[in-house]
Amino acid sequence: MKALRDVWADTLVALAKEDPRIVMLDGDLANSTKADKFAAAHPDRFLEMGIAEQNMVGVAVGMAAVGFVPWLSTFTVFFTHRAIDPIRMLVAQTQANVKIGAAYSGLMTGYTGKTHQDVEDLAIMRAMPQMTVLAPADQYECAAMIKWATDYHGPVYLRLTRDAGADVFGSDYQFTLGEVRRLRQGKHALLISTGPQSARCLEAANELAKQQIEVGVLHLPSIKPLNEAALLDACSNYDLIFTVEEHSVYGGLGGLVAELLSANSPRRVIRYGLEDKWGESAPNDFLLDKYGLSALQVSRRIAADFQNKK
Repeated sequence: MKALRDVWADTLVALAKEDPRIVMLDGDLANSTKADKFAAAHPDRFLEMGIAEQNMVGVAVGMAAVGFVPWLSTFTVFFTHRAIDPIRMLVAQTQANVKIGAAYSGLMTGYTGKTHQDVEDLAIMRAMPQMTVLAPADQYECAAMIKWATDYHGPVYLRLTRDAGADVFGSDYQFTLGEVRRLRQGKHALLISTGPQSARCLEAANELAKQQIEVGVLHLPSIKPLNEAALLDACSNYDLIFTVEEHSVYGGLGGLVAELLSANSPRRVIRYGLEDKWGESAPNDFLLDKYGLSALQVSRRIAADFQNKK
């Protein structure tokens, strides 16, 4: 178990030892995002850009144009709201080789509250043409995604959480763009999630099994692009699909699944996430419980909805 922000920094520190193209640009949050680890290891390739996220994106595009591989570091909300115009115009539209390390995504942001919590980012970024959107479940998937993204030529948005969560995979994990990952088999319904929420969903499914409700669990590490055929195949044996995400119910993972199924294989999709609400400043466990995203709350909600839909 290791926080994704630490995995992000440690992996890039190691990669940069072998790849002189890698540089890091930070928006005055290096001690929070852990970009300070890269600054200590590679001071000549670390640029502190200050509280000027739009300018940071522009500088990164220029560096990418001359052969560098720039990784950007700040809180998710500052990328997807404050710097969204240069990301759209300079990065996505030109397919610039810029990598966005979006730290502090979702609810669990260390008491920062609704001003700094971003639960709309997946909807914003997956709607942007030519943008790759990834959400790792754990430390192993995160490290594999960073290595993949560094080698890939084009814009990448990597969704990173602040605090550690349970591991889902092992050190032998290999990332494939667009894939879906079956974490658990089940015959009564299918539970689909992404990011660290997938570990909580797996725990919820194990709890439901005690009630003789067998729920399969599917993890989507690649929000965009997605292997649509693989997702349709995974859903084909279920009449009832649940999606769970640490994100608004509008436009994110639940929207993606509902859109694909309604067009190709209609069936009931029940979406769990933030119901058109802002977050708040509180401990992680409190927030997960309040918004129905803890393992216990997910299991209770599924049990109730499953009985109602029988």
